[in-house]
Amino acid sequence: MVLAPGVRLGPYEVHSRIGAGGKGEVWKARDIKLNRDVALKVLPEALTLDAERVARLTREAQVLASLNHSNIASIYGFEDGGAAHALVLEFIDGPTLADRIAAGPLPLDEALPIARQVADALETAHEHGVIHRDLKPANIKVRPDGTVKVLDFGLAKALEVAPGSGVAPALSLSNHYVTSHDSRRRCSWHGRLHESGAGARPPGRPAK
Repeated sequence: MVLAPGVRLGPYEVHSRIGAGGKGEVWKARDIKLNRDVALKVLPEALTLDAERVARLTREAQVLASLNHSNIASIYGFEDGGAAHALVLEFIDGPTLADRIAAGPLPLDEALPIARQVADALETAHEHGVIHRDLKPANIKVRPDGTVKVLDFGLAKALEVAPGSGVAPALSLSNHYVTSHDSRRRCSWHGRLHESGAGARPPGRPAK
């Protein structure tokens, strides 16, 4: 199915394309039954026959369904009919954090609430045994009221705990996260936020 303004996908009427890339397209649509805007994340038509890609989209739906937090974009459903495979997601109005950073350094009183909300979202994900693995400013939206929403758990990894280990999933995940490459990515992210807010490099970070 080729999406375009006016096309219907189940109860959703497509309005406009929000973004596109190799992983798929995201469209703004209207849920005509519940009278609300949604975001449809759709696989490119050429990839709908790729079982691995479809499985990845399904996994993202399952991961999002396991998370319930005010700073994580909600999932409303999964359309899997005919040639179309789409996540039905909460529509988030506002720029990405990448857009905001590109506009100039963030004042400290703006950067700190953003960092706190991102940390809260990740903590909830970790408590459910989920690592995001693609955290970056482009995957974070900031609504006009200042509410932060973490997006795109498509690369998320659920932690596997060995049966009989006696280790709680949240604790095991915490150990994995701190000692893995993800921890270095997390430090990199905090450094980037520090640099954006202060307009200077974090201590110890080399000049470009």
